[in-house]
Amino acid sequence: MFFDSLIIIANNQFKSMKSAIITGVGVLGLSLLAVAMVKSNPSEVSYQQYAVTELSSYLKSNVCKKSLGILDKLINNQCGKFVDTASPQIRDLIAASTERHDFIIFSVYRTELKVSDWVPSYKFETIGAFDKFYTYNAQQN
Repeated sequence: MFFDSLIIIANNQFKSMKSAIITGVGVLGLSLLAVAMVKSNPSEVSYQQYAVTELSSYLKSNVCKKSLGILDKLINNQCGKFVDTASPQIRDLIAASTERHDFIIFSVYRTELKVSDWVPSYKFETIGAFDKFYTYNAQQN
């Protein structure tokens, strides 16, 4: 009877020690993940580089390629070069029209591009985490 009680007590202590170890490992894992996310939260400059690359690619593949007449074809041949040349201005436009919400482990970027009344405006929402960007909303206004 005495030994049975000791075995039950030892078994209960082992179970509580096992759950404490599992809890400790879980907390340590989550802490390491949080530290990794803090260190890999991309900067606003990185976002601007990403946005310029994405917007330039979009302009070249969608705007420059949609030409119809001979005059448009002549312009189209220069369109890609114009986009490349305008990269510093595009970057300034993106920097001026972007709002960053920094949540320490990730950031949310909201960019609203409006050049003029003749050109449609665009709104982009992007999450930056783990040194990468994920645009989850892009709409033309």
